[in-house]
Amino acid sequence: MRVRVLAAASLGALVMAGCTGTSEPAGTATGGSSTSPQPAISASDLPSEPAEVEGSLIAQASGQSLTVFTAPDGAEQQTVEAADVLTVPDQTPLVFLVKERQAGWVELYLPVRPNGTTGWVPESDVTLTSTTLQVEVVLSDFTLTVTDGDDVIFESSIGLGRDEMPTPGGVYFIRELLQPPDPDGLYGPYAYGLSGYSPVLDSFAGGDAVIGIHGTDDPTSIGRAVSHGCIRLPNDAITALVTTVGLPLGTPVTISE
Repeated sequence: MRVRVLAAASLGALVMAGCTGTSEPAGTATGGSSTSPQPAISASDLPSEPAEVEGSLIAQASGQSLTVFTAPDGAEQQTVEAADVLTVPDQTPLVFLVKERQAGWVELYLPVRPNGTTGWVPESDVTLTSTTLQVEVVLSDFTLTVTDGDDVIFESSIGLGRDEMPTPGGVYFIRELLQPPDPDGLYGPYAYGLSGYSPVLDSFAGGDAVIGIHGTDDPTSIGRAVSHGCIRLPNDAITALVTTVGLPLGTPVTISE
């Protein structure tokens, strides 16, 4: 299954790293709505046997937690709990990007600190699907590009983190998609939460400092280093990314200089 989840969440609970600009108080996320999260889920089939499929593999846990090991048949490393890494854990699948696959095991990128942490799980503990989509962010060019295989299907200028609160490079994946209650607020109409965290902020707005891709209420911030680490798109661009491109949860996001 390819699952795309939109949770209409009060973003007072969404603690993406410094997605606001310097003029906003650190504890403010979207205008203070107390709207309860209401998910809207759509799904389309992907190949059920992903072994020969080109592109990236996505692993979905069957429940609300997944025990991860240090190596195939290795020691227990940690347990990733949906409640610890998702804004609406009971209504969003717990997904991961696969780094490597071997002999009944898969190595997963984990949405935990430090950035780049990986771990192994038995393949039988997850459901594997695939995607040929990939998001590429080039910091020096202030650009975000989506490719489908070898084809460029989406491009946009972006805003990035300030020098003292940089957008971190690395390989990440989309862990959740949220629809703020105020489409004209700080996060715009949509916000993707990534698996990475701010390299300099331990917390933000009362929670962990998650890196996100989202819209903005400040169009002048596009093409500039102004955020606390998040990636900003114009509102029409993030809307097209969600409604036209339709990135599935687990889509790889590569951030480079």
